[in-house]
Amino acid sequence: MPKLIPDLQPTEPDSATLERLAHVERALLVAVILLTAANLAGWLFLAAGWSLPDSNALMKAPSVFAALFCALSLQFSASQSSSRIRRLGVLLSLASALISLGVVCEYVCHIWFGIDLPVAASQSLMSMFMDRTSFQTAAGFASLAVTILVIPARRLPAVVAADVLTFFLVLLVLVLVSGHLLAVSHVFAPTSTVATSSWSMIALLLLTVVAFLRKAENGVYSILLGHGIGSNIARGLSPVLLVLPYLRETLRARFIGSRQMPPHYTTAILASLAVMLSFALLLFLAWRINRMELEIHDLSLRDALTDLYNLRGFRLLAEQALRMARRSGLCFSVLFIDLDNLKRTNDTLGHQAGSDFLVETAKILKSSFREADVVGRIGGDEFAVAGQFNQSGISLAAQRIEESVARRNAQNSSGPPLSLSIGCVTSESLRNESLPELLARADHAMYEEKRRKKILVN
Repeated sequence: MPKLIPDLQPTEPDSATLERLAHVERALLVAVILLTAANLAGWLFLAAGWSLPDSNALMKAPSVFAALFCALSLQFSASQSSSRIRRLGVLLSLASALISLGVVCEYVCHIWFGIDLPVAASQSLMSMFMDRTSFQTAAGFASLAVTILVIPARRLPAVVAADVLTFFLVLLVLVLVSGHLLAVSHVFAPTSTVATSSWSMIALLLLTVVAFLRKAENGVYSILLGHGIGSNIARGLSPVLLVLPYLRETLRARFIGSRQMPPHYTTAILASLAVMLSFALLLFLAWRINRMELEIHDLSLRDALTDLYNLRGFRLLAEQALRMARRSGLCFSVLFIDLDNLKRTNDTLGHQAGSDFLVETAKILKSSFREADVVGRIGGDEFAVAGQFNQSGISLAAQRIEESVARRNAQNSSGPPLSLSIGCVTSESLRNESLPELLARADHAMYEEKRRKKILVN
């Protein structure tokens, strides 16, 4: 029996999606915790007299503790955590926010809150570890910590505020991380100043991804986790839309910096690429929407249990096939099949056994006809087939069905037998019969066959 899809809202993520995201979130949080532990170990190695190849790139104390507290807060604020653990997560977020905002205030207001220690003249190791982290990194962790505090909100005004804060957090982190990457890769100049630590940017990026995924469980970003048309399109286009602007600006910087091409040609090339890529995205979007509309249309014409056409789908496609047969001057036949004793099977063996009989009948019909033939379940225990057959062709098809039923019963001799009653009619090319008239004639022929079988049994 085919698996039925639960009736979810298009923007509502299913439990399987949320479970996969929970595994991703845990993996990212473990990575951040290991990263902060590695930085702390690096400072301990330096204190022990070991030399590290790039000790200046280690995270400073405010960044290490802000990242660690944010990671633990996100872990403790998971929905399955107890209320006491969630309160601890809130306290850790507050601690991270206070540390980061204190550093920001030191830069902006020139007030020392004791977050860092003054760098001693001797440049001791402790003063280097406790030195002030960069303004960009502090601002990023401050925004992250404040966003984590409001993510669990469930009331509408708070949910909207959390969506807005998440938007600006992602914007800020994209600016910081992409700016850091451009600086360390020296895209604009070989002497670009790198004010932020790579370790801090990695931790900030991973934590922002976790915060965004956590926020996407409710609110406006839940569209990315849904199963509707808009959600599928958003998931497909998001990576492209994230990468293209950075690619374009990097190419622009390379072209302008190399001075190997006149500026007007640089602009013309990049603008033309942007136009064609936008056009390609438009074509993909239209193709995707059209394909999903076809799938929805097909679902509206299909029987969920047997995957055959339902009554509406059968009538629509059989009428079209009948018109084509008339235009081509071909014969057209209709086969009417009834599953015998379905009610008795449901009453004695249960509805699952009756459903299994219906599915088996559908499989036999699918294997007995061509793809061009229209096969449908048009009632509870009634099936119909329509196609361009002459009298001998439809008789052979009915014989194939009976042979398939006989093979099935021989292979399942211990179980209840499958029994079908079949009636078929053919409309010659010169006769102007409608589809309902052909179905009525085939239905009558099927009942004649059913009566004949009862007489033989008695």
